[in-house]
Amino acid sequence: MCRRHTFPFAFTVSVVLLTLVSCAPLPHDPKETYTLITANTNLPYWQAAVSGLNHAAAEMRVRAEVDGPEAYDPKAEYDAFQKAVQRKPSGILLWAVDADLMTPGINAAVSQGIPVVTVNADAPNSERLLFVGTDNYRGGELAGHLAAGLLKGKGSVAVFNTPAPVPARDRLQGFQDAIAKQAGMKIAEVIDVKGDPTVAFDAAKRFIDTKSGIAAFVCFSATAGPEVGEVVNRANMGGKLPVIAMDADPRTLDLIRKGAITTTIAQKPYTMAYVATKLLDDLHHHPPNPLNGNWAKNASSPVPAFVDSGTFVIDKNNVDAAAREQTSKAE
Repeated sequence: MCRRHTFPFAFTVSVVLLTLVSCAPLPHDPKETYTLITANTNLPYWQAAVSGLNHAAAEMRVRAEVDGPEAYDPKAEYDAFQKAVQRKPSGILLWAVDADLMTPGINAAVSQGIPVVTVNADAPNSERLLFVGTDNYRGGELAGHLAAGLLKGKGSVAVFNTPAPVPARDRLQGFQDAIAKQAGMKIAEVIDVKGDPTVAFDAAKRFIDTKSGIAAFVCFSATAGPEVGEVVNRANMGGKLPVIAMDADPRTLDLIRKGAITTTIAQKPYTMAYVATKLLDDLHHHPPNPLNGNWAKNASSPVPAFVDSGTFVIDKNNVDAAAREQTSKAE
């Protein structure tokens, strides 16, 4: 009886395949480093972004690092960016909090072959490869629609604006355009928070203490929302004086539960950093030629000019679910 023995051949093929796999180069060099440069690094907002950066880096088995001042300090952020460029990372994610200040440094980095992607706030006149973040005009427009609904189209509003010039301009413009359709609504005052929570707290307290007639507070800064909400909470004005906040700071979510903040427009810092890191990795391995090719004005550009990371509204109906999701992403 004739028997065919195929195992030795199969074993040989398996050994060859295992050898080939073990000798194949890794898709990423473990020394690859992607750096996030920001300011106000201790804010929960940026901690969420760091989580997105770290998760993307872990998936690719590369390094991630974060640098920048703990407070809102554009000059210190610029210095941190310059130091990062000297380290020659594989790519840089940058919150361009002061676009004019950062633009020459961005251009210099890109000319050295370091891809730069802006997140959260853009430097549109620089040679950055693309911007990943919120459509700030639409975010402001959404706030305007929410305010109009809460006030039934009538009332004066105090706006607490973000310190970053480009988002501040776009959010305010979107808000103004939205409430322009409401004959009975107007902006009484725009407060530049300057990244300082005490500015927001003191301004909100002044409005309430002087019985200024403000019908609602709108906060376009993550720093402002919790402070304004705290003032409203202490004055027992929750439910009587609407507060529209920005972002999903844990304090903001807690004040929504207490009824002191009506709703918040949550950006997605985790998504911004996660997506930007993956895009930077692709730009590092497959850079467009030339890297500083003004691709935003090229119909055949290999990269988009803008990736909208999206927003969503959190109120008392979904605050607990949003908090749980936020916690799971931080793990």
